[in-house]
Order: sequence, then C-alpha cells, then structure tokens
Amino acid sequence: MADLASENWAVLCGLFPDRWQDQARESGAVERLRGFSSIDALMRTLLLHIAHGYSLRETSVLAKASGLGAASDVALLKRLRKAGPWFRSLCLALIEQQGVRTGLGACGWRVRAVDGSIVKEPGRTGSQWRIHYSLQLPSMICDHLEVTAVNGAGTGEKLQRFAAQPGDLVLGDRGLCKPSGIAQLAGQGAHVIVRVNTGTLPLRNLDGSGFDLCARLRRLTQPGEVKQYDVVVIAGKTEVPGRLCLLRKSETQCRRTLRRIHRKAQQGGPEPKAETLVCANFVIVFTTLGESELSARQVLEYYRLRWQIELVFKRLKTLLRAGHVPKYDDQSSKAWLYGKLLVALLAEKMIRVGRAVSPWGYLLPEGHENKPEGKATQPLA
Repeated sequence: MADLASENWAVLCGLFPDRWQDQARESGAVERLRGFSSIDALMRTLLLHIAHGYSLRETSVLAKASGLGAASDVALLKRLRKAGPWFRSLCLALIEQQGVRTGLGACGWRVRAVDGSIVKEPGRTGSQWRIHYSLQLPSMICDHLEVTAVNGAGTGEKLQRFAAQPGDLVLGDRGLCKPSGIAQLAGQGAHVIVRVNTGTLPLRNLDGSGFDLCARLRRLTQPGEVKQYDVVVIAGKTEVPGRLCLLRKSETQCRRTLRRIHRKAQQGGPEPKAETLVCANFVIVFTTLGESELSARQVLEYYRLRWQIELVFKRLKTLLRAGHVPKYDDQSSKAWLYGKLLVALLAEKMIRVGRAVSPWGYLLPEGHENKPEGKATQPLA
C-alpha cells in the first residue's frame, strides 16, 4: 500500500509545473523544513488537509503516522498561512503551461466565459471571498483566476480584471455589465457579449439621442420573438458602438422571473421599479459584434454558453467543497482557496494527460524494439 501511495504521488508530481519545489522557497512558503523531511512531504501534508478535507488536527496525526512529518495542528496552520503565494504561483504556472491563448476556435474567436463567485467563512461574522474566473470554451480550460476579499476596495466584479487581446470573445453576466469594462476590452481589440443591467449601462441611439428601452421591449409580443437595435454605450468620453439583442421569454419563464422579483420585495428588499417588471419578461444582451459577424439569434445562442462557468463554480463548491471556507483569518482563508483552485487545475491536467496515456501506464521509449530472432517483422493488419 505504501508503495502504491508513493507511485501515485510520483504520478501527481509529474503534473506539477517545473521548479514547483524551488517556488516554495522563492515565494516565502518555506524558509526551513522544521518537522518535514522535504518540500514534497510538506506539499503532501497540505493537500491532505485541502484536497481530502481533513481537519488540521487529523492531518497532523495522519502525517505523523505515514512518516510525512511531525508538526502540530498549530504549526500546520502557520505553514498554510505562508503557502498562499506558493499555491497562487503554481496555479498561474499551470494556466500558462496550458497555452490557452495560442489558438483560435473554429468560429474564429477565443470564446471566454468570465464570472465571479462568492465563498464565505463559517459564522455570522465570517469573511467573504470572491473567486474571479475565466473559462475558455469549448476546451473548458481556465485561463485566468484571482481571489479577492468581497468588501475590499477595487475587489468587485469587473471586465477590466480579465486582460484580453484581439480575437477574444468575452461572455459576461449582469454583474460585469459596466461601461468602463466594455470600453477597455473593446480598446484591447476584443468583442463582448454581456447581459444588460439597465441600472449600470447607459445607452444612446446612434444619433446621440436617448434610447427608450421599455418602448422597444413592448414591441415584442410573441414568446421567442427576437429584435435588435444599433446603440452606443457611453463610457465617460468614450463611445462604444454595438447592438442590443432582445428576446421575449416564454410565459412560464416570465411568471417565474416575476415571482422571484416579488418574493425578494416581500422578504425586505426594495419595491421593484416599473422598468424592472417590464424587463423581467425579456433577455436583453449587448454585443460589440456587428450583424455581419453574428445575427441576433446567434448572439443569444453564444450567450447561453456562459452557463458553463456556473457549472464550474458548482463543481468547485460541491466536488471540491470550496463553497464554505473552514478558516478564521484572511491569510489562511486565501491560501486554502488557492489550494482548492490548484487541486482543480491539477485535475484538469490529469484528464488531458489521461486521454493520451497507454493502458500500461507509461509511454514506450522509441528505438528500442526487440525483434524476434530469425523472423521477419510482420505489419499489423
């Protein structure tokens, strides 16, 4: 069993970025190996806690019993606090290693779904954290991640957080629908498809006059009906031309959305505005793509792909149990979250590598075939 565990760890080590042990010292995670024989042993111990979900006390006992190291639960907590920058550097190295920015998809764009998700420490006064994540489609590869405190300055959701380049097509939800972010990505040569937040996105007609959204929406009377309008987004002194794509929801979806809005008001939320009740019956999407590149219906179909990132967050919060931070100070919470993201990226890499691994578990070296003596080698049928 011990040999099997060592063999499995050796396979996992092969997935880590180059110089991952050196990065432990460079990041300040390891100054001296007190209680541990090697950086390997320290990483294995920390992953027992992060990946398997053992408490610090249980991890300390298991590490001592398996010969990995002798450290108390308090010492392990101190190690974890210092490991945050190390885990983050390994995550970024794995993302860079994937080379996700080198190729365009069949559609001619690098399609990226971006979003943020909140995780919370236990207790009424527990700190909240936000994971900012960018997922490339259809490869389902993460090409950007970041962890920030929820209430800190400049830590909210914004498109500017995700650097873009020509060829990118960025899909975002309402929380990312802000003029400054749209303008910045457009200035970098990227295109966006974003769900409209009517409270944060000022729109104008092409001639500069005000755009009456509710009047346009009332023209769509049939479920599934689609219309589009050329508009301009105002971001300070910058104007970003684009299109507004509107879709009338089904009657079932309309009733469901309105129920949710009224329930929120009954639970102490603000009374919904008349404009909110009108917009609830529609899917409203803004894009910088021209009609010659995608029709309005195609834009709405592309926006549906954004749902894949919600499934990623669901997997993080269920399979990896990253939805409830079991820590009680900011430093250890952030390190724990980066550790969870490291586990997720290693799992992604293992899946990719596993598709090419042979049934016997390793690749055959070239040029060392032993041919049967006295017999000619027959080609395979």
